[in-house]
Amino acid sequence: MGGEVLFIDFEACTGCRICEMVCSLHHEGVVNPAKSRIRVVGWEEEGVYVPLSCQQCDEPFCEKVCPVKATYRDEKTRAMLVNHDLCIGCRSCIMACPFEGPALDPEAKKILKCDLCGGEPRCVAFCPTSALKYLQPTSAMLEKKNSAFLRRIRMLRVKLTKPLLVKG
Repeated sequence: MGGEVLFIDFEACTGCRICEMVCSLHHEGVVNPAKSRIRVVGWEEEGVYVPLSCQQCDEPFCEKVCPVKATYRDEKTRAMLVNHDLCIGCRSCIMACPFEGPALDPEAKKILKCDLCGGEPRCVAFCPTSALKYLQPTSAMLEKKNSAFLRRIRMLRVKLTKPLLVKG
């Protein structure tokens, strides 16, 4: 199959962080948001929450900057994956990603990156508000995603002097 994308409806996210818990439990066997491949950042006073995860870019910077070619695309899901046997933990992929997709596991010192759960993302299955969806992209969907994100950014421009709340 392939071609589906993780779609994040920024306007529907309530900041519950269930996605982080389900992700870390599925991948690491523990409920620990620091070990999740999706992270929710937000501004509590404004009620604005933004889940961040790998965008599975068509031309990923993470793949281009990896000095040992540990980042590669899965043929089935089209997800960008990390071969941990090759990865040297240099963090080049983290620094290169404009979407904060890859993260570093603070204990294991390995790169954490969304693998779309092999084509059945657990975060989507458990999201209580359906803010996360896994589906074939349409131009209307991509337009909605971009416009919703831009509206949130414009709204927050004045408020960005307040510290960003990153739980974890």
